[in-house]
Amino acid sequence: MAVVLEMPKLGFDMAEGTLVRWVKSEGETVQKGEVIAEIETDKATVEVEANGSGAVYRHLVAEGDSVPIGTPIAVIAETGEEPDLAALLGDTAPPQEAAPPETPAGTTPPSEGVPAPETAAAPKGSPLPTGRRKVSPLARRMAREHGLDLGAISGSGPGGRIVKRDIEAALQTVDRKPQTIAPPSTVHRPSSTVPVSRLRQAIGRRMVEAKQQVPHFYVTHEYRMDALLAARKRINARLEGSGVKLSVNDFLVKAVALTLRRFPNLNASLVDGQIVQHGEINIGNAVAVENGLLTVVCREADSKSLRQISTEVREMARQVREGKVRSEYIEGSTFSISNLGMFDVEHFIAIINPPEAAILAVGAARQVPVVENGQITVGWTMKATLSVDHRISDGAEAARFLQTLAEYIEDPVMLSV
Repeated sequence: MAVVLEMPKLGFDMAEGTLVRWVKSEGETVQKGEVIAEIETDKATVEVEANGSGAVYRHLVAEGDSVPIGTPIAVIAETGEEPDLAALLGDTAPPQEAAPPETPAGTTPPSEGVPAPETAAAPKGSPLPTGRRKVSPLARRMAREHGLDLGAISGSGPGGRIVKRDIEAALQTVDRKPQTIAPPSTVHRPSSTVPVSRLRQAIGRRMVEAKQQVPHFYVTHEYRMDALLAARKRINARLEGSGVKLSVNDFLVKAVALTLRRFPNLNASLVDGQIVQHGEINIGNAVAVENGLLTVVCREADSKSLRQISTEVREMARQVREGKVRSEYIEGSTFSISNLGMFDVEHFIAIINPPEAAILAVGAARQVPVVENGQITVGWTMKATLSVDHRISDGAEAARFLQTLAEYIEDPVMLSV
């Protein structure tokens, strides 16, 4: 039985998506759960899975088209089935193609080999329409953000596909164009206008909404990191050669997830005036990508091992940096961590990612003077700041959360209990 595939909703603020590439052509067989298309949202290029098995009967949306969520984009039918599109799609059914007009009696048909005006071949050397070019999603986005004409760029990928290196080469050509040189005595740095990417627009919209509508408050705690860093070193020595290497962030994801078991009010959302405490603990990890940030989600992190967390987060981060992800990688977080420790940042605060109740901003682990048993010695410390929605929680609960988190960070044996 035929099924209709619709433009999916991949976020509570998503209104439309752009179909950038059909992975499966019309007539090609497809299994349920197999990737059938790639769509671009404000956040990333996302792979869309087939919702049925059979063959792709009809593409309803062309590559490059943007359509609202819920719009039918394809029909999947059983092999040999001829579904009634009008009955299946209703008002959204595509118009039937009109039959070619008959040649009136007494007129002479066009001579063979002479194309009709509307089908005449394009002049030699003119670029093909961009919608028909083979372009990788990342290359298409880069071209749009830099105002490049894809029709004027030659592709070096398989089958002439335009890929990232082709866009980079085109940008170098643009940069090498002759420019006016100011007199030696004059220092002049011309202004430039940089287009705002869809991702940056989405981040701006979400953060303005969060700061205007969510009453934030902030609590900072400083943690001793000596035991955690020593444990990480020992574990990585045992994992050498396995392809897995634990990061400090992997320990933090597990520690935060276990702490949230004891503080369900911070693993929550405010929905229609009621606090919904989520059953799953899904930790979002902010990842820097070109022109912005994306959050990859480690689902049910409290029940996973450090090794599982490390492998999953690393792989998801790699894919989002390449601009190609699945929707489950970036949606569904119930609490987020923003870690700038790798940039040697000591302390910062983060904006809550709606509809979550809180986010933890993590700085770098540093060697500093510490006092032990009345004596000054050298130790490792790290500062972390919790941003909390004051409609859901208060300072006392936030402080207790950070204290409990210390039990796992400062005694990492607890992470395996």
